[in-house]
Amino acid sequence: MAYVAARGGERAIAASEELHGRLSGPLSGELVRAIERQLPYLVDRVMGEGSLYAPELAALALAQTGGDLYEAVLLLRAYRSTQPRIAYAQPVRQGELRTVRRISAAFKDIPGGQILGPSLDYSHRLLKLGVLDGQNVELGMLNVELPSEQETSSADEHSAFNIQHSTLPAVADWQRAEGLLEPLPAGEPADPAGLPDVTREPISFPAPRAHRLQSLARADTGGVLALGYASMRGYGMSHPTVNELRLGYAELTLRHPVTGVAFSAGRVRVSQAEVVDTGAGKPGESPLRLGFTATIGWNEVKTIAGAMLDLEMSAPDPHPAHREEFVLYHTEPVESSGFCIHYKLPHYVTFGSALDNLRKAAGEGRREGETLPEATPSAGEAK
Repeated sequence: MAYVAARGGERAIAASEELHGRLSGPLSGELVRAIERQLPYLVDRVMGEGSLYAPELAALALAQTGGDLYEAVLLLRAYRSTQPRIAYAQPVRQGELRTVRRISAAFKDIPGGQILGPSLDYSHRLLKLGVLDGQNVELGMLNVELPSEQETSSADEHSAFNIQHSTLPAVADWQRAEGLLEPLPAGEPADPAGLPDVTREPISFPAPRAHRLQSLARADTGGVLALGYASMRGYGMSHPTVNELRLGYAELTLRHPVTGVAFSAGRVRVSQAEVVDTGAGKPGESPLRLGFTATIGWNEVKTIAGAMLDLEMSAPDPHPAHREEFVLYHTEPVESSGFCIHYKLPHYVTFGSALDNLRKAAGEGRREGETLPEATPSAGEAK
């Protein structure tokens, strides 16, 4: 059988792209705005994995790719690589977040209280089939009093919760005060401009703490979940509990390049999760260990699973699937999806070479009087 290259060249490629566009439908500003407004969690996932907080551009990437998440992330990262870095934002402390959702599974009562915020955790998983019959169905079933439009920021127009709560203390700080966690090291806050940057320098192992957290922040949600779930099912070395899960808005604080005065350039949605494990075990050490992950946008699944992986990677002898190199390399969405997609490209030269080697080996075997095994018919072939 002959294996030949696909023919057609640029004309075939252009026709292929046109067909993809026709199947996806027309691209318009109205569509982009609808995606940004009605699919905020999907937009947040693309922003997080694309390492760029730009809701409008993330919605455009989704519209342009027909909803292909990996292509949308690739588009956003490609655009990001063309933009100059003009400033570094000041560090954001956990207790300074304008919190809209904050829960702990480790404690019933925490300083500041549990805040359910926006969530589907307690809803019935039922399709609103009436929508298909032309009915207008409100997703919120209860008459809950929300902040008025005057109380919310125009930059956060799709969320009516953004200033409902703020400056809630971190659960971990309370635990440190109780002697359950090691105190934070003393010293000046880290200079953002001096931190290692995984987007500008290759990662090495063991990875700096900044590289690990940055990699988890922009990791593929599905990949993080798969490895985190493996940890939960017993392949990990610990069974942690969610210490604190928080969704909120972080103030983007910059310093004026001339006056040095700090000012707010707006707010960005962020999510963070800490998991706590009671298996420290060594005498003289704090009885609890923390795992942590944070990302831009609201993505609870990734931050919880990522915090579990952070804890697993810090273990003295982690499971092979939870070692730092394995986790950080195999949850990188652009490289992993790109390597998978490249298998669709023509490989007829290398494959043909492999077939030639097989034919040569088979011929030599027949000349030497060897009996080659017969091919086993597949389940779908007649016998």
